[in-house]
Amino acid sequence: MNHSGFVYLAASSALFGMGVYGVLVSAHPLRKLLSLNLLAAAVFLMLISVGRRGADAPDPVPQAMVLTGIVVAVSATGFALSLLLALYRATGGADLDLDEGVVDDS
Repeated sequence: MNHSGFVYLAASSALFGMGVYGVLVSAHPLRKLLSLNLLAAAVFLMLISVGRRGADAPDPVPQAMVLTGIVVAVSATGFALSLLLALYRATGGADLDLDEGVVDDS
């Protein structure tokens, strides 16, 4: 692996760390969704940077996997955004705080 491969792997690791941090720390569902997209981008970057055959032409299998993953990630993001929009329209907010509205009858 050449010097640029290490740079891409370092960038992928940084993106992955930021995505994990966002998923664990953020309470807002839209921020969690954006963090999951950041995680996916990190995985795609890692697959492209690792999927090489040396000095020859790049391996097409990781490229096909990344292209398929991008299509799946975009469709899943669209579905999640439509669910968040439905949640916002139904409740007037996008919070997932389950303790609100719970009535203790004891």
